[in-house]
Amino acid sequence: MTKETNPIKLFHEECKHQILAQGNDPDLFKTSKKWLNQSSKHKYSYHFSWLGRPIIQLPQDILAIQEIIWNTKPDIVIETGIAHGGSLCFTASMLSLLDVAEINDPIENQNTPKIERKVIGVDIDIRKHNRDAIRSHPLANKIVMLEGSSIEQAIYKEIRELIPDGAKVMIMLDSNHTEEHVLEELRLYKSLVTKNSYLIVCDTIVAQMPPGSFEDRPWDINNNPKGAVEKFLKESKNFVVDTDIDNKLLLSMSPKGYLRRVA
Repeated sequence: MTKETNPIKLFHEECKHQILAQGNDPDLFKTSKKWLNQSSKHKYSYHFSWLGRPIIQLPQDILAIQEIIWNTKPDIVIETGIAHGGSLCFTASMLSLLDVAEINDPIENQNTPKIERKVIGVDIDIRKHNRDAIRSHPLANKIVMLEGSSIEQAIYKEIRELIPDGAKVMIMLDSNHTEEHVLEELRLYKSLVTKNSYLIVCDTIVAQMPPGSFEDRPWDINNNPKGAVEKFLKESKNFVVDTDIDNKLLLSMSPKGYLRRVA
């Protein structure tokens, strides 16, 4: 079978063209934005769980992160913001699947030093009922929880000490969504991200929501993660927005928030 007639290659090439076309479809973009704005009134993203814990993410973003983890194979994933712990359990399950894949493919990984994969979660306030539920979860052995602000130097130092030498690192920022806080997180954590891995900034969607959508929060249309991302990308040339992910998802809580480290 030649490359030109390889059905798997042809399928992926077709998908690539279709994804680009749908990402450039202005009518589809408007429809997606309208759907997101309308569904947010019902807290749509709050209605899903992962292995028993609320994850508070759109299914599209969950699937995108799954693809990223499978393709980049991180050893350590750092998450700022814990809430109910569903995202930690999701990441822990993906890291466990990577472990299983390595066991089943020992030849490919025989020269790679074994690093114990972990997800490190940081939150300024880990509620007792959430902490207890996460600690009793079947994947608790893959999860480390730290309580404190993600931008505190003491927390950052503790995280650095938990990262083994040579580990591949991926980061997801999902705590305080004000521009100032997220920008400080980006500046602080950027050096931890491994080349070709991802720094994911969650809830950039706030910039597209109607003003006043978050009455009980300090973030809004003019104070949100998207503004932090824009400023950060002007400062750092080591990261780029993975537009292929945006074109693929269309419905996402993190548009232009999937940053890949390229240098």
